[in-house]
Amino acid sequence: MTLQGTSIIGSGRGQGSESAGNSINPATNEALEPTYMAATSEELEQAVSLASEAFKTYRHTSGADKAQFLRSIAENIEASIEELVARMPLETGLPEMRVRGEAGRTCGQLRLFAGLVEEGSWVDARIDRAQPERQPLPKVDTRSMLRPLGPVAVFAASNFPLAFSTAGGDTASALAAGCPVIVKAHSSHSGTAEIVGLAIQKAVADCNLPDGVFSLVYGGGRTIGQALVKHPVIKAVGFTGSYAGGRALMDLAAARDEPIPVYAEMSAINPVVILPGAAEERGAQIAQGLHGSMTLGVGQFCTNPGLIFVHEDHADVIASETAKLVETSASSAMLNSGICDAYCGGLAALENNSGVKQLAKATAGEGSNQAVAALFQTDVQTFLTSEDLTHEVFGPASIIVTYKDEADMLKAIASLDGQLTASVHGTDEELTSNKCLAAIMEDRAGRLVYNGFPTGVEVCSSMVHGGPFPATSDGRSTSVGSMAIYRFTRAVCWQDCPEALLPAELQDGNPLGIQRSEV
Repeated sequence: MTLQGTSIIGSGRGQGSESAGNSINPATNEALEPTYMAATSEELEQAVSLASEAFKTYRHTSGADKAQFLRSIAENIEASIEELVARMPLETGLPEMRVRGEAGRTCGQLRLFAGLVEEGSWVDARIDRAQPERQPLPKVDTRSMLRPLGPVAVFAASNFPLAFSTAGGDTASALAAGCPVIVKAHSSHSGTAEIVGLAIQKAVADCNLPDGVFSLVYGGGRTIGQALVKHPVIKAVGFTGSYAGGRALMDLAAARDEPIPVYAEMSAINPVVILPGAAEERGAQIAQGLHGSMTLGVGQFCTNPGLIFVHEDHADVIASETAKLVETSASSAMLNSGICDAYCGGLAALENNSGVKQLAKATAGEGSNQAVAALFQTDVQTFLTSEDLTHEVFGPASIIVTYKDEADMLKAIASLDGQLTASVHGTDEELTSNKCLAAIMEDRAGRLVYNGFPTGVEVCSSMVHGGPFPATSDGRSTSVGSMAIYRFTRAVCWQDCPEALLPAELQDGNPLGIQRSEV
């Protein structure tokens, strides 16, 4: 496949008028061809106009036809796997195994949503039939269900070039809901985005869907990104990235004449609590799991465990065993120089903090943008008085926080901002007797992990990948799992509506055979 380096505008291609830059190989700092051209304001307007027109038809597309479309995208991505294997490692430094694994996850989540919309009950159809004889007032006939919001802007993520990017969870859930999508490509993996974007474009054509159901635009966040969020046709935004970036989009969306929701996944340090019994029983095993979790993907997972709470009487085995593994960790290139610079800055801040002790640090290997694993330790009293220690350090580093009094540990967990995950290791007796810890964890995180590690998010119906602010902009939602579809919908009620005007999901006789609430 020859990459063209221009935006995908519905069924066509843009031309651009100025360079959006080249993707950079993070391991060598070499620029990769082609140079990508930023979408012009006219091309962006065309993409938005096409999406608006497409919504008039696509919003009414049957669940069966949307399912065919989503499965067609998955099949086209699978057909492009060798192109992805050739390109994505050059743009990201990620190995071939990661490319194939993430492609499988991306296609799996597309098929998850295909099954969801094909079955159809997700629309939450509710019917309250009329009771004209009711006294003192007759009851009208009301029926409600979820309908799509409208065109959605999706910002591709740097750390998941497939699963959280062009055809990732935000795109899949919005398309499943019946919303056209315009993706703003991430500059770190422009070629990967183009390959996947062409796979979606082909699926739109093959399934005879309206032009404008999907577009992919290149350009800067301060230009193309802001213009997308501000455009009155856009009705919702999906974003995975930094707190600063997510907050900026939230503020832009809130300042519009018609404010719109921004579903942003932003920042988390994902605390892990190791209770005394578990530390004594299997400390070395837990240390191995911790090391694997904190260094997975060069620590560039949003669920990376940044804080580990351990009782001071049992901290030695966890600290020493994890430190040994950290010291022998191989360094790897991070996704881009900006992420690497931020990580190195975060390490320097910890190293210069007098209340923090560095337990271990790996040795940097050859190549550019190399991240080294590091492990630090502090005590809970220092932690409680040092706000800096609650800031995310995005990369393969963690801080062990020792405590003597369980009340201080609970206070520290309760002091944290919203998190994507909170994990606890304990014996059966410890877990069942620590209901206070469980309650605090539930209040602070979207996913509670017991005797496991937070990295690795299963794509399934029950998964929640979200959490209270600032982990996400809206803790009521998830960006992974079938519940993600609800972000891009709104409820509509039909009162005393003629049968012929009702959606099939609400018609008498239940022609689609879906599960409904009927009174």
